[in-house]
Amino acid sequence: MPVLTQPPSMGDVLKYEVNPNYTREVVTLLAGTPYPVGAVLGKITASGKYKLATSDGSDGAQTASAVLLYAVDATLADATGIVVARGPAIVSRAGLAYDATVDDAAKITTKIGQLAAAGSGCGAGDGGVVLALTGFLTSRT
Repeated sequence: MPVLTQPPSMGDVLKYEVNPNYTREVVTLLAGTPYPVGAVLGKITASGKYKLATSDGSDGAQTASAVLLYAVDATLADATGIVVARGPAIVSRAGLAYDATVDDAAKITTKIGQLAAAGSGCGAGDGGVVLALTGFLTSRT
């Protein structure tokens, strides 16, 4: 009997959000790559488009600010994606996908801190407190 493998879904990443109308945004993803569910994204200052948040750089996208909820193929052209851009929300650490330059625990911790500071899916922004729990990041206000 063949083995069936289900690809990751939004439920693997997003565990709780207060109100999707508040926490989510529709954004433009920069062309050139397929974006997986749970991609940690940064916003390019000059264009306002999003791409995978790198560990360094100077275009603005090096600062993580959103988490992609659905896989999007932007290989050939810019594409639209839905992200968690502010909390309160809970996302699974295990469900997050990073740029190849985010390749060790310290860089991952930095990205999670940036998400919390930005008020995205891993944190509260708006004066919230970020609590690290086993496998999850929780946001409380």
